[in-house]
Amino acid sequence: MKKTFFMLISVIAVLANSITAFSQDDQTKKWMDYMTPSEMHKMLSNGAGMWDVKSTFWMTPGGEPNISTATAESEMIMDGRYLQTKISGNVMGMPFNGFLIEGYDNALKQFQSFWIDNMGTGTVFLTGVYDGKSKQINYTGKMCDPISGGMVDVREVVTYNSDGSTKMEMYVPGPEGKEFKTTEIISTKTK
Repeated sequence: MKKTFFMLISVIAVLANSITAFSQDDQTKKWMDYMTPSEMHKMLSNGAGMWDVKSTFWMTPGGEPNISTATAESEMIMDGRYLQTKISGNVMGMPFNGFLIEGYDNALKQFQSFWIDNMGTGTVFLTGVYDGKSKQINYTGKMCDPISGGMVDVREVVTYNSDGSTKMEMYVPGPEGKEFKTTEIISTKTK
């Protein structure tokens, strides 16, 4: 009990010390830097507009692809801090609706992506880093595998093509645990 109490006091002292280590001006500047849209937000804003979306899905490695089309409408929200995208179409003959929020965390220096759709009841949250040379955001995270009922690793690569289109590729573990490409989505801006 004493050990736990002293550990708690130590943690509180470290937190208090880190807060007081910065002057009021330093703290204000850090918050201003954190809340001000950056160059990465400007890059995200290029995604605002209307899009034609072609999706290819593979249920198993080497399986027959399912191809579908959709439309997407994207807009910057929260005064240029986040890109919100609403997607509508059909997947495997069923109506499909998806909702994506993308942002860039100035303090953590990472992109964040939050996805929901009507083909499930879970969410997908990914974090990623931009590679300027390849013009790609490489995301990683976890998502629910409804077959096993557990969480699985997911990797997503978003490529910004020179013609203004984007390509998203998603990879998940296959039946034997080896990663395979389950999704490819090509989005072409219409306006």
